[in-house]
Amino acid sequence: MKTFLASLLASLAAGTMLSAPASAQHAGHDTSQPQPGAQPVTGQDAADRCAQEAQRHRDMGHAVADGACEPTASDQPAMDHGTMDHSQMSQGAMAEGEESSGMEMPMAQSGQESMEMDHSQMNHGDMPQGQASQSEMDHSQMDHSQMDHSQMGQVSAPSPAMQGMDHSAMQGSADDMIPLLPPPPEAGSGPARAGIAIWGEEAMNEARQELVRETDGGMRLWIQGDRVEYRAREGADGYLWDVQGYYGGDINKFWFKSEGEGSFGEAVEGAEMQALWSRAIAPFFDLQGGIRQDLTGPERTHAVIGIQGLIPYQFEVDAAAFVSNKGDVTARIEAEVDQRITQRLILQPRAEIALSAQDIPELGVGAGLDTIEAGLRLRYEFAREFAPYIGVSQEWRIGDSAAYARAAGEDPSVTNYVVGVRFWF
Repeated sequence: MKTFLASLLASLAAGTMLSAPASAQHAGHDTSQPQPGAQPVTGQDAADRCAQEAQRHRDMGHAVADGACEPTASDQPAMDHGTMDHSQMSQGAMAEGEESSGMEMPMAQSGQESMEMDHSQMNHGDMPQGQASQSEMDHSQMDHSQMDHSQMGQVSAPSPAMQGMDHSAMQGSADDMIPLLPPPPEAGSGPARAGIAIWGEEAMNEARQELVRETDGGMRLWIQGDRVEYRAREGADGYLWDVQGYYGGDINKFWFKSEGEGSFGEAVEGAEMQALWSRAIAPFFDLQGGIRQDLTGPERTHAVIGIQGLIPYQFEVDAAAFVSNKGDVTARIEAEVDQRITQRLILQPRAEIALSAQDIPELGVGAGLDTIEAGLRLRYEFAREFAPYIGVSQEWRIGDSAAYARAAGEDPSVTNYVVGVRFWF
């Protein structure tokens, strides 16, 4: 009889403990409060249920001896969970998808001391992520006040479920974070001419006039000496000037140009002056028209039509066609570009081509391509308005123009080593 009673008590204890829900195991870890729902079972059903729940405990990592559900000859007390050490319990050993709601923990109704579970060594990092057993666990009643998280394992990588989460809605845009507030009442309350109180009316009037001149299309004068240079070459050394400038506003200007060259000790070989009306036709281009007057050689006056401006890659271009009072048609194209080595040291390649629609024997000009000049000049800008330079320039007379040069005892190909200054004001 004692053996039968001991077996029955063991079966009841094991059955009710293993059938307690997982939420009861975590409900403050204080089993001193009685839990409802434990129903006594007897006979073979209790033994079968004991065996099933014992196997589940083995899967959870609990040490359950073989034959624990078998009756023994001696009295066997009920399983005392109050003395069970859960410090090494691995909740990660729960089988995936296993229902924990069927587990029941026996309460200490026989006068045992309340059981307290120690989670200080529990490694929650080993718990499988996203399993049904975890999602169904109720932690709302857990008492974390005594739980020691100091040894709790940390998960180093997010679970697959977390990787799929969209966090974009968790942060507002920058515009949402900036409040749209009206201007303060002090804004615009100052006097309209507040600068006069500091600088005086005379100084402010002068500043306003200067502002109008610089930004409101006022009239201005600008003069530039693009090339003013000494030319060392075989035979007699020479000189050259190329000066231009304008007076006017942003749209309409009076433009003048002067160019000439010669050899020291001789008469000026060629010199001209142009007076042009210039009209802006694009942000970087002017259409120019006017007259050109030759100052040396056979007297010629030319009508001029051309364009001047800046094309892509910063090439400055000046192209013009000329019709003389004798009916001669000629053209000239000049191009140059500044290549900055430093902010002050600048290399400037330059090229010039002259063409003629007919032979002009008195000027030594042949039909077609007349002359080509190409050069390099290296300048240093002590100031933007003043920059001395050195360089080299090569001139070629082409076709009939070369024949005219040889007939006059001149070399159709000349190399010039130049030293000059570029300035503007």
